[in-house]
Amino acid sequence: MSIDKTDLNNHDADYFSRNERFGVKSNKKTKKGSGKNPGSPDGFWKEFANIAISVAVAFVLFIVIRTYLFYPFQVVGESMVPTLETGDRLILNRLAKVDRFDIVVFPAPDGSGEEYVKRIIGLPGDEITYFQDTLYINGKKVDEHYLEPLKAAANGKVLTPDFTLFSLDSTKVSTVPKDTYFVLGDNRSVSKDSRVFGFIPAAQVEGTADLRIWPIAKIGLMDGNK
Repeated sequence: MSIDKTDLNNHDADYFSRNERFGVKSNKKTKKGSGKNPGSPDGFWKEFANIAISVAVAFVLFIVIRTYLFYPFQVVGESMVPTLETGDRLILNRLAKVDRFDIVVFPAPDGSGEEYVKRIIGLPGDEITYFQDTLYINGKKVDEHYLEPLKAAANGKVLTPDFTLFSLDSTKVSTVPKDTYFVLGDNRSVSKDSRVFGFIPAAQVEGTADLRIWPIAKIGLMDGNK
C-alpha cells in the first residue's frame, strides 16, 4: 500500500482552508498571555515611571507635613536644663496655638542661623516682674514647677535675679507688645533669652514642642506648667 504525498498536501491545505473559513485558529501559533513583556524596554520604563511618581508623591507629602504640620527638632545647649538637655529630640507642632509656658522654637535673633528653644513667659499685654526669685504676671504670683529641680540644687542661691520689663535694657516697656512674646530659658543662669535680645515676634515662632521622642526613658508629651 502506498500513500500519495500530493493527496496529503491537498488534504492539509483543504483542512486549514476550512478552519480559516469557520474562524478556527490553529493552536500552533497561539501566544501565551497578553500585554507587553515585563522584560521589554517598554515594560522597564513603565515600571520606572511608577516608582518615580511614588517617590515624588512621598517627597511632596514630606515637605507639606514638615512645612505646615510637624517637624523634628534636636536640642543643642544647656539653656533649658533640666527640662531639656542636649540630644533630646522633639516633634514640633506648627498648628498649635501658642500659650503661656509653652516651649517654642524660633530663629536666633542675632541672625547666626541657629535655632533657639525657650519657654513662653509673657503674652501680649502681660506685665512681667521677677522679685525674690518669684514670677509675677500682671501683679499675681505664678508658680514655676519646672524650676523646682534647679532651685533645690541652688541651695538658696537666687536663680532668677529681680527685674521688670521696664528695667531691662532690651525692652524698656511696661508690658509685652502686641504680636510678640517674652521668652526665658529654664536654666536662667546660662540662658540667652528675652532679657538679652528682647521680645520675639509671634510670626517667627516655628512651632511648639508638644512631644519628646528621645531619649526613650523620657518619651512623652511636654505639658508646660500645667
